[in-house]
Amino acid sequence: MKLLTPAVAAVVLAFTATTPIHAQTPEELGLEIVTKANAQDDGFGDSTSSMIMTLVNRSGKKNVRRIRSRVLEVANDGDKSMTIFDEPKDVKGTASLTYSHATEADEQWLYLPALKRVKRISSKNKTGAFMGSEFAFEDIGSQEVEKYTYKHLGEDEIDGVPVHVIESVPAYKYSGYTRLVGYMDKEKLVNVKVEYFDRKNALLKVLTMSGYQQYKDKFWRADKLEMVNKQTGKSTTLEFSDYQFGTGLADKDFSSNALKKIR
Repeated sequence: MKLLTPAVAAVVLAFTATTPIHAQTPEELGLEIVTKANAQDDGFGDSTSSMIMTLVNRSGKKNVRRIRSRVLEVANDGDKSMTIFDEPKDVKGTASLTYSHATEADEQWLYLPALKRVKRISSKNKTGAFMGSEFAFEDIGSQEVEKYTYKHLGEDEIDGVPVHVIESVPAYKYSGYTRLVGYMDKEKLVNVKVEYFDRKNALLKVLTMSGYQQYKDKFWRADKLEMVNKQTGKSTTLEFSDYQFGTGLADKDFSSNALKKIR
């Protein structure tokens, strides 16, 4: 469950399912659209899924990992999430834990089985690569509305799908990005592409999301995410399967101590 500031809450109250979007500025319009998209994911409770992560280096060599994911929705704050590596042997038992927050720095931990210890990730080190992938630590938490300021840049089409083009500027410290540009399906209100610009405002990475399916007649999830680093030529693909909702996960399943007990 996402925490909304008074300003964001006022925008939400201005919405109804049948009222068209009206805004005075591109910034207001961007905020309205993102807030509505965010609200449609409220109420999922908890979920689990399986993942295949494929790392591809500049020469095309692949490294495949099998992963489990768990997510817990938190009232009045960001989600808690856990990622558990099962294969191959050299990463088996490694697990990450993220407490996403709306207005404060995310909290993140990484369990390293070879050392049998939990390492806390500094808020100043969120730009680091997550397990050698093209996803940074700051990419893997839930993207709360309050973490960014927004601007509607216009409309476009991606593979024939009409999209809103929305610029998001990080409002938190130590981000590795000056801005993100998202291309959001106008009907489903889910991103189909996001461009990430580095601290020099040069295009760094492009994330594409495909194979969206709707669960419980409300919650959209992509089957495939592909992050391509435009500066290095490397890429990481995440393929999701076996989504389950309402599995009974609780706070106790998302503690730093729980990381050590993962099997």
